[in-house]
Amino acid sequence: MKQKNDLRKRRGGRLPLADPAKNRHVFYLNDADEIRFSSLFHQSEAKNMAQFITSCIFSNPVKVVRIDKGLHDYYMRLTTFFDQFRAIGHNYNQLIKLLHSNFGEKKALAFLYKLEQATIQLAGLNRKIIELTHDFERKYLQNDSQNQPG
Repeated sequence: MKQKNDLRKRRGGRLPLADPAKNRHVFYLNDADEIRFSSLFHQSEAKNMAQFITSCIFSNPVKVVRIDKGLHDYYMRLTTFFDQFRAIGHNYNQLIKLLHSNFGEKKALAFLYKLEQATIQLAGLNRKIIELTHDFERKYLQNDSQNQPG
């Protein structure tokens, strides 16, 4: 008895599974269904086709991840805008300190007036960006969340 167990330990290869999947099922799809099935499989990012099929059959949630390049690009540009606004705010504070320390009151007020006008334009631009972002969210993000399978 001991010799048989020793022989099993010495054999190479994979360890046997506790509950191996040995039942096979075959089904056929027409071309349109095959295209649809393949696209769902690729969107699900399942490890293999068998995992995808069993999760569909047994009603396990199938994860479908869609990456919208336009949405990603918009987000990246919005992030760079945010970084630029932060840099402008930092420069704004430094400029005001320099104006008060290096110029007389009248000259500092004249420069501050010009700075105020530029700030008003920047605030208007910021409002437009916020409006565009809200429109973008309404059109694309809320529609995608409603269309995704739950």
